[in-house]
Amino acid sequence: MYTSFLRLGRAFAPTRDALIHFAILAGLLSLASIARAQINISHLSTYATGSYNTAAAEIVTYDAVNDRIFFVNAQLNQVVALDASNPAAPTLAFTLPMAAYGASANSVAVVPGGIAVAVEANTKTDPGTAVFFNASGVFLSQLTVGALPDMITVTPDGTKVLVANEGEPNTAYTIDPFGTVSVIDITGGLATLTAANVTTIDFSAYTPAMIPGVRIFGPGASVAQDMEPEYITVSDDSQKAYVACQENNAVVRINLATNTIEQITALGYKDHSLAGNGLDASDSPTGINIATWPVRGLYMPDAIDSYTVGGQTYVVYANEGDAREYTPLNEPRRIGNAAYVLDPTVFPNAATLKTNANLGRLNATISSGDIDTDGDYDEIYVFGSRSFTIRDANGVIVYDSGDDFEQITAAALATNFNCNNSANGTFDTRSDDKGPEPEAVVLGKVGSQTYAFIGLERIGGVMVYDVTIPAAPVFVQYLNHRNFAGNAAAGTALDLGVESIVFVSEAQSPDGKPFIITSNEISGTVSLFRISGPAYTGCSSTQDPYLNPLGAGNTTTSILTVGDVVGGYDLVSIPHGLGAYDNNNGTFTLLVNHELGPTLGTTRAHGFAGSFVCRAAAT
Repeated sequence: MYTSFLRLGRAFAPTRDALIHFAILAGLLSLASIARAQINISHLSTYATGSYNTAAAEIVTYDAVNDRIFFVNAQLNQVVALDASNPAAPTLAFTLPMAAYGASANSVAVVPGGIAVAVEANTKTDPGTAVFFNASGVFLSQLTVGALPDMITVTPDGTKVLVANEGEPNTAYTIDPFGTVSVIDITGGLATLTAANVTTIDFSAYTPAMIPGVRIFGPGASVAQDMEPEYITVSDDSQKAYVACQENNAVVRINLATNTIEQITALGYKDHSLAGNGLDASDSPTGINIATWPVRGLYMPDAIDSYTVGGQTYVVYANEGDAREYTPLNEPRRIGNAAYVLDPTVFPNAATLKTNANLGRLNATISSGDIDTDGDYDEIYVFGSRSFTIRDANGVIVYDSGDDFEQITAAALATNFNCNNSANGTFDTRSDDKGPEPEAVVLGKVGSQTYAFIGLERIGGVMVYDVTIPAAPVFVQYLNHRNFAGNAAAGTALDLGVESIVFVSEAQSPDGKPFIITSNEISGTVSLFRISGPAYTGCSSTQDPYLNPLGAGNTTTSILTVGDVVGGYDLVSIPHGLGAYDNNNGTFTLLVNHELGPTLGTTRAHGFAGSFVCRAAAT
């Protein structure tokens, strides 16, 4: 971030005394924390479909050219278009029936010239389609992609549409199609697309031995069958795609210049035995009990998003967790179940761990943890990590939010902690499953700061973090637009089951003010939340001519003026000039001294006129 200062007075040639004064000031400032003003989100408006618990509002997207919101209604197999020219009151524009193209519209994305919709086939294991319409809903073209297209997106440069084809098996696990990623070149326009524009990438070149740690465990499945692409994000330069494969606990990096897989990375696990990585593992007896346990949480992300810092790509993961539940493979099992046997050498206290009050009620996977294949579990693996994670382009973790989500929701909503999303009055019912279930994530830049907005599927609401520095995110806010006294089925409980989030910048917004959009699967609602920038705080009672900030996200502080004593140092002269020093954490501190007599100038917020020093953090 950058802050512009207007310097008053003549040109400055530093004297020895002035340099000494500046050095002392720099030393004092290095001991102080640098505050960073933050945004605030508040509910703006809601569009309700009136349909409860039918997936009536799943994936949402925004068309900045036409001020429209599009979302998929799985219950009615349609795409819904809202007029968002007034974000405070979105209204229905039109609907697009999708039955002619397949069984269910799973995802929608705004692309140059219209929208793209991912539609699964009438038989789920058959190839699905990507269907293109103009912004008014007029059909343009239809292309065959892989089985069960679950997510569709477009590259930042608008040249390619990407589809994550999950390729789930049938219920009996007798048909297991390939999981694939389809890349569609749309540079020639949407109306003329043919099969020649589609490249579908599969995993047939890989064996389990080539991708250690990646979960390949479907009955008799090859890597190509077992990989299940869930979500895609594309680097800012449109050169790399990152594909989350949730059930496989892996991320795939694709080179979009060659449409080839570069890397498949196992995402590993969170060690819940470490301080700061606790979880509430039981719903019986009810209560809030966030503690450390000898449990490993498989990250298993759902939504992901990416951004660039210092020329490097970072990917942000919402670590929801998911289990395979089919006739021959019902993966989750409670740790207290007699069939889930803990190795007595590794877990000499197994009987205690398996009580309901401890780990007995917690669902673990039966597909991981039997390291020596002797029929008992040497390690306990559960679904999801109840957190969000930032990783570099190679999948290396640079930050994880630990047990923040449960700690924050426990403090904010103590009587509704880890409740379900389908009904109120369900305190603690999700503790034995995946807790708050981080489902959705989107990144957005407000001023010079980058924020992550993470949606929690179960208790609901949006977590906001400042992720400007990938290795040092800062929690900003938790907002939950849910009425815990309302009736879910009647629609009076408001937003339930956040499924996806979209960020709309100032430049894209119809009223020039940024906001986010959430789609809520259980309540069938689409809600808009206004993003407000931080209030101005500074070393002057007026911004001009003393301080001219270039963007939101800065906090400046008056720290020293004539007559003040700071840290034993008394400012006895009037230093002036501009300087900076490195904080060794990706930021630097900018200092400016203003040369005025002790009675001159505007009386500032601290009550004094005269000389003063301003500082601002900058990246």
